[in-house]
Amino acid sequence: MKAICRDCDWTGEQPVERCPSCGSRRVVRHAELDTLAIAHLDCDAFYASVEKRDRPELRDRPVIIGGGKRGVVSTACYVARLSGVGSAMPMFKALKACPDAVVLKPDFAKYQVESQRILGALAQLTPLIQTLSLDEAWVDLSGTERLNGGPPALQLTRLQRRIEAEVGLTVSIGLAPNRFLAKVASEMDKPRGFTVLGSEAPALLAPRPVSILPGVGPVFTRTLRSDGFATVGDLAGADPRDLIRRYGDWGLRLHHLAHGRDSRTVNPEHDRKGMSAETTFNEDLTSVEDLEAQLWPLCDKLAAKARRDGLASRVVVLKLRRTDFKIVTRRATLPEPVQTARALFAAARSMLASELGRPYRLIGVGMAEVIDAVDVPALFETAEARTLKTETAIDALRAKFGQDAVMAGRSLKRGSTPT
Repeated sequence: MKAICRDCDWTGEQPVERCPSCGSRRVVRHAELDTLAIAHLDCDAFYASVEKRDRPELRDRPVIIGGGKRGVVSTACYVARLSGVGSAMPMFKALKACPDAVVLKPDFAKYQVESQRILGALAQLTPLIQTLSLDEAWVDLSGTERLNGGPPALQLTRLQRRIEAEVGLTVSIGLAPNRFLAKVASEMDKPRGFTVLGSEAPALLAPRPVSILPGVGPVFTRTLRSDGFATVGDLAGADPRDLIRRYGDWGLRLHHLAHGRDSRTVNPEHDRKGMSAETTFNEDLTSVEDLEAQLWPLCDKLAAKARRDGLASRVVVLKLRRTDFKIVTRRATLPEPVQTARALFAAARSMLASELGRPYRLIGVGMAEVIDAVDVPALFETAEARTLKTETAIDALRAKFGQDAVMAGRSLKRGSTPT
């Protein structure tokens, strides 16, 4: 199979522009179409799309899902994106760029239900699914042709139509030989796209900016550019020994990614959307000092677990339970993925400040939408990088001499003593 119609499932060897069966232009063509099995599925503007589906009057309006004026954008619909609004943008900047936008608070319970519907349909094809968040996942369809009545490409076009018909949402799919290229492909033709990347990937990636590589955020992008690596092709043409000398183990990974290589498998056991730690108080607490004293060890515990499991996150969640047992949750999206207690505490502390003035019986901190730490570059000379080195060294000391071998000064406040 070298071509497939996404609307009627026609398949053929000839690379046609229009489907000879139904006349659709939505024909996927690729020489390796029938041999690739790793895919990345990404819901299109997921939160905003759910809200637009449920409120048809918003269909043509710019919609932003996010917090108040001091919050950030969780998701912007494609209409809002035309005005320059993007995820993690401060809300005041988003509203300045798109003053006519309809701003809605996120309804994560509803989004979780829709995510389960989509991932449930995907799970009917294979158990080899690794989710990144509520709205995206990798899938390995190797060896499923006989079970599912066709090669992976055909299975995925059917799945795409099924989600649209049954859930009322659209998804974009990338099909490739590995996880990295599948994710790149899924972002190339959004929304409602289906893109295939194969052996031509290195040439296609070469002129693109280094920021397209996983883990290369704004800080690392600036570092690479200052070192003369502005495009993926610049990295591909570099001596790998030079990249290793400059960037350590991450330099070798850059070399492989620049050539379109990625050895990571689709691993359902790494299917973790989030992790958290919380504690219930013996007595209700009200003061900022008391609440922060409970919050810090939770951040310390959570960060140590994240480092141990090789995970990081840009999304920090604060959880509070009031005396009437109602739960308050707040989320903050950070510029870069973090693994340190100091970063978690700073974000959670900021969110806590706006919730003071009443007693609470529980506090918790979480990391949502976690990613593999292998996707996080060395953050050269940043506060997070320096803190990560310190806390990693503390991990080693605690592993050798016990948990209480090293205590943060904050843990000893208010006359407390190690136990």
